[in-house]
Amino acid sequence: MPKSLSLRSGLGSILFWSVISAAFIGPGSVTACTMAGAQYGLHLLWVLTFATFGTVWLQEAASRITIATGRDLGQTIALANRQRGKTVPVLLFLAVWLGCAAYQAGNILGAVSGLVLLTGWSAKWLTLLVGLICLILLAIGSTQWIANFLGIIVFAMGGAFAYVAFGASPPAGEVLKALVVPAVPAGSLLLINSLIGTTIVPYNLFFGSGITQGQTLSEMRLGIWIAVLLGGFISVVLLIAGLLVTGGFSFVNMATVLNDRLGEWGGFLFAFGLFAAGFASSLTAPLAAAVTARSLLGWSAHSWQYRLVLVGVIAVGLAFGLSEYNPVTIIVVVQAINGILLPAVTLFLFLAVNDRNLIPAEYRNSWAQNVAMVSVVVISLLLGGWNVWLAIQKLLI
Repeated sequence: MPKSLSLRSGLGSILFWSVISAAFIGPGSVTACTMAGAQYGLHLLWVLTFATFGTVWLQEAASRITIATGRDLGQTIALANRQRGKTVPVLLFLAVWLGCAAYQAGNILGAVSGLVLLTGWSAKWLTLLVGLICLILLAIGSTQWIANFLGIIVFAMGGAFAYVAFGASPPAGEVLKALVVPAVPAGSLLLINSLIGTTIVPYNLFFGSGITQGQTLSEMRLGIWIAVLLGGFISVVLLIAGLLVTGGFSFVNMATVLNDRLGEWGGFLFAFGLFAAGFASSLTAPLAAAVTARSLLGWSAHSWQYRLVLVGVIAVGLAFGLSEYNPVTIIVVVQAINGILLPAVTLFLFLAVNDRNLIPAEYRNSWAQNVAMVSVVVISLLLGGWNVWLAIQKLLI
């Protein structure tokens, strides 16, 4: 007989799944959302509605696979494509690894940008310090309590942004309309892909699927819905707070806005929250890449290949962090890369959750769930393809 959902288990599931919402409230979200508000007003709010519900639909499907079979998403995909050997798992892993490496670039840059605002120290030395600490913590495995603490700081920063957003006082009717009516202002396509890529995080599908074991369907669904909607709400208030930025978006200008609205502690909270979001995600992205490799390719957590994946992701982040490019520009671009890669991961998830040979009927997608997943694939593919086409045109001109 299925276990009923008690108040205690429900609250426990919400806290358990808050790791997913905390994972996408990183420097990418802070940057892309506030920049969207600063540059395009409320016009891109609909993207956050689409991306938030897309996260729920995809994460729920990935986690349902684990509950139904006892295997995580990567293991299920590898099993479903076993007749093709390692080709599909390897290609999918490479796509996820590329996405994690791109995220890591934004994570380290975000963490260092927060530290620069706090200390005024050299970005180059702070980048090396952040990368070294990440390597040490991942090597000894003591990351969970740090990530949890920093996650609390990130949500505190979200609360500060919510206060500031209400101070921006946009008309409620306009906000509601912008949440559901699509608009694509001129020049906004890269930022649209960034908003999708920073919210529907491809590696979270593997990461979340792997930590689902032991939960019932009702616990999992309640936890995902509430935790992800909370993350979506924070993204929305970040965008609305961006309406107050004048003179172009930058981390300094955003800190100034919070200083003006909340006093000196507001700017400090933004700087520390930006560091916390970046550093917590700097621990999560390499680990998620390695967990995906273990899931898809069967590598042991003690193997040299597993460790190489961890080091490779951190190395890419350090390389971008030590470059002289504008951190805001890099963060937006790498989030867009993940938005473009998303359809590939989603397609294999769609095939896996509908596989009659692997998934019992009661755990496979309903027609409504299939429509929701296909809409995520098609819209992400169209927007990502459009973005790539515009980039090709620029190269040819």
